[in-house]
Amino acid sequence: MPLRNDIKKVLVIGSGPIVIGQAAEFDYAGTQACRALKQEGLEVVLVNSNPATIMTDKAMADKVYIEPLTLEVIKRIIETEKPDSVLSTLGGQTGLTLSMQLAAEGFLDSHNVKLLGADPETIHKAEDRQAFKDTMEKIGEPCIPSKVVETVDDAVDFAEVIGYPVIVRPAFTLGGTGGGIAQNEEELRDISTNGLRLSPITQVLIEKCISGWKEIEFEVIRDAKGNVITVCSMENFDPVGVHTGDSIVIAPAVTLSDREYQMLRTAAINIIKELKVEGGCNCQFALHPTSFEYAVIEVNPRVSRSSALASKATGYPIAKTAAKIAVGYTLDEIINQVTGKTYACFEPALDYVVIKFPKWAFDKFVYAKRTLGTQMKATGEVMAIGTSFEQAIMKAVRSIELGLDSMNLKKLENLTDEEVRKKLHVIDDERSFVVFEALKRGITPEEIHDITMIDNWFLYKLLNLAELEKWLADGELTEEKYNIAKQYGYLDSTIERFSGQKCPLRKRAVFKMVDTCAGEFKAETPYFYSTFDEENEAKQFIERTDTGKKKIIVFGSGPIRIGQGIEFDYCSVHCVWTLKELGYEAVICNNNPETVSTDFDTGDRLYFDPLTKEDVEAIIETEQPYGVVVQFGGQTAIKLTRHLSDMGVNILGTSADMIDAAEDRERFDEILEKCGIPRPQGHTVMTTEEAVAAAESLGYPVLLRPSYVLGGQNMIIAHSQADVIEYMGIITSRMIENPVLIDKYMMGTEVEVDAICDGEDFLIPGIMEHIERAGVHSGDSISIYPAQHLSERIKKIIVEYTRKLAKELNVIGLVNIQYVVYNHEVYVIEVNPRSSRTVPYISKVTGIPMVDIATKIMFGAKLRDMGYESGLYPAGDYVAVKVPVFSFEKLTDVDTMLGPEMKSTGECLGIGRNLEDALLKGLIAAGFDLKRQGGVLISVRDTDKREILPIADKFERMGFDIYATSGTQSVLHRNMIAANLVRKISDGEPNAVTLLESGKINYVISTSAKGRLPERDSVKMRRKSIERSICSLTAIDTAKALAKVLELGRTISDVELVDITKI
Repeated sequence: MPLRNDIKKVLVIGSGPIVIGQAAEFDYAGTQACRALKQEGLEVVLVNSNPATIMTDKAMADKVYIEPLTLEVIKRIIETEKPDSVLSTLGGQTGLTLSMQLAAEGFLDSHNVKLLGADPETIHKAEDRQAFKDTMEKIGEPCIPSKVVETVDDAVDFAEVIGYPVIVRPAFTLGGTGGGIAQNEEELRDISTNGLRLSPITQVLIEKCISGWKEIEFEVIRDAKGNVITVCSMENFDPVGVHTGDSIVIAPAVTLSDREYQMLRTAAINIIKELKVEGGCNCQFALHPTSFEYAVIEVNPRVSRSSALASKATGYPIAKTAAKIAVGYTLDEIINQVTGKTYACFEPALDYVVIKFPKWAFDKFVYAKRTLGTQMKATGEVMAIGTSFEQAIMKAVRSIELGLDSMNLKKLENLTDEEVRKKLHVIDDERSFVVFEALKRGITPEEIHDITMIDNWFLYKLLNLAELEKWLADGELTEEKYNIAKQYGYLDSTIERFSGQKCPLRKRAVFKMVDTCAGEFKAETPYFYSTFDEENEAKQFIERTDTGKKKIIVFGSGPIRIGQGIEFDYCSVHCVWTLKELGYEAVICNNNPETVSTDFDTGDRLYFDPLTKEDVEAIIETEQPYGVVVQFGGQTAIKLTRHLSDMGVNILGTSADMIDAAEDRERFDEILEKCGIPRPQGHTVMTTEEAVAAAESLGYPVLLRPSYVLGGQNMIIAHSQADVIEYMGIITSRMIENPVLIDKYMMGTEVEVDAICDGEDFLIPGIMEHIERAGVHSGDSISIYPAQHLSERIKKIIVEYTRKLAKELNVIGLVNIQYVVYNHEVYVIEVNPRSSRTVPYISKVTGIPMVDIATKIMFGAKLRDMGYESGLYPAGDYVAVKVPVFSFEKLTDVDTMLGPEMKSTGECLGIGRNLEDALLKGLIAAGFDLKRQGGVLISVRDTDKREILPIADKFERMGFDIYATSGTQSVLHRNMIAANLVRKISDGEPNAVTLLESGKINYVISTSAKGRLPERDSVKMRRKSIERSICSLTAIDTAKALAKVLELGRTISDVELVDITKI
């Protein structure tokens, strides 16, 4: 069936801010869908609260609303825009849940809006735990023994019937939120209480724990006619019990016999037929390792994280196909764009292995609990393609940004064999490395299998690597040894390190094409991975299709992690679009499967490979580019700059030398002195003794950080000598190559500027001001555009300093500068000669396409010729507020107090006519539940006690009940503010925790002089408020802003909704 004729205008619901469990894969799917719908000539209206992504770009839809994803907002958009249909299966759990609520209320029917992709009946059967069980029983597919309960007592009763351990899974939540494995009654009561509260329909499923079985997934697509194909099978390295988002995943499934494979494939097809899903669907199975027994774990009737992986692994555009099916096409009518010949009903076949490796944030959160279970903890992932498992896993480890080039983890070397055996029982993010260490010590694969239940196939593959490393270290490095090591994916530098000898020859990688049909048809879309065979398919392709255009390589930003998010992918994609428009060939190198930059039709060619020096050399050699772009790939791409320039590659934009000048402390100081620009006083140190001496001379508080970082990694504000010693201890335990910087810490207003420079003129689209004062990382601050509280004099100074720095560093393209305004003076904190995380949101609210302009400037265009005056661009009519979003409930034991180290995973945007309206929208979008009554618990450090008074006074006047810990309470009393006294946790019950449990408290304001350690009272109190989903504020300035919004008393229905394509 061709396009349905009853569809003209579609509303697409996005997935909101990036949180752990719902990352960029939905943004990638949504972008593909919007494109497919526009190709069909439909009018597309998009709503999504995330400003950082390409999905909310003006080019993506006809109307773009960056508004909070709440029921009320979506109803208002439907009433204003009057779409005839809603597409809900591409916005992750958020989009699905919202459309279910709209359908259930009858709102869609009353407005004549159709639900595309999955009907409410399908969603109910897959998402509602009981309905899902009944459906499976009906078609004879085995399930794990389980029961849906709505009270804690019922949960305990059922657990006694099936026996512990049991798994708790809340209904309608995301990434396993609120779930867990309970070993006994006490744990079960704790987990199920929490799970029932987090489930929107207060339901949890209690199921028998079958950890140790293999976990297998199938990605399936079905159309309205009932045609079904399986796109890809995937297998988890970790057995059942670890969330699939936290598992190393291999595609296609490698350890199944043909009979097992066919059995599960048939089951997946039966399930999707029974559920009548139209579009993509993901089925997860548990398979007993030795018998043919299996069970269905769960089914997602929507595009999921695994779809993004399956899509990139096979080159089959799942989201695009799903969108076309949703508007009436069938599989035999859609052409597969990768081959250009086969239709979408042709199942992909792979002649390579793909590995997905998760990226966790534990290197950032030293005190977080590292164990993995049914609740997801990874922030992002990388994908590696190889001709063997060994080659692919070596590539994956290099890509994950832990500074590794093999499976050897330095800290495991000093353990005894007994300790290594013990560690095999621990399921955490380092388990694959522990397994490798055990194999090196001669512990047999069979013994490891008995402990971990990881399949022997994987263990013997890792044993191959361990034996190869032993062989390299033994005797002469012959050509034979070298060639085998290269086949297994080792870098030359790694081979030299293990063997202690120079390589006998240098073999360069060649590139193979990912073509979805194992070479049976010719592929049209070039999508390559490196290997060490004879034939270089990339070179052949370049020669065959040579257009005479100049070739430009754009380096991407690697895995999504805290501090380097999806914003950099937005910049890379925009750069590629502009390059194509200027008539160049754009080539992308990246290794992240969840992003738009690695989509098959974004660049002219795509290299899916690690972003390390040696891997990049091979790409440069094959492509012979006219130039490369590094300023849009965050720190990952910037790190390659010096190496590329040493190779003689043409670096477009700001030169390698100037990038170094901005990052190198001493050179940067010289530049500031030359320009006469002040900055906070500071020193550079290498040892603990030097650090203590420097801190004493500057006077506390001081800011400590390693040089060359992104996202304020391992950065603290030290208030005493003890803090300095603890911090230097953590830093020196790693390899110290670059020194540590110590600065005097200034408590002023932090201001941020992104500027575009062409060597003569410079343009500042807008000045952003942070609500939280300096000391809270810029990525975790609420940021306002245009700045609201700066005098004209200060603005002039900021513009002047920006001009001087841009000129002195000879910036060509983008630069990001952070200032602090302290006692009416402006100081520079840091300068980054690259795109930053604020570029997407400023581009969207000012209407200045910053990346496009910067790309054109790299090729000699001038700002004046494009019609821009030098200096600050006039401010717009709207105020935009960026509010950070955190994933603390997923990261146990992390202190939630904001500081100089970045902790947020994503962000939302509020756009309004004035600051208060914009802030209201931003806070609601970020998930703040703005209650107008109830209790406020206040416990602040001495330095904040004076400033808390007007805030507490506001809350009291609004009719809130105020509770405070002893020190804070006495200050409030002396100032005539009535507060109930609350005991600290260490003073016995009833105390702060029992008060938070009681449900009387709606807001917590908590700051402390010392944090981080999980056992401190203040940290426990903040963790408790997160677990209870109570709004918790850890900076005085945030609390002040919130009180102001509450005082005005407006709600989301009083504020106008803004379509950003009209700004």
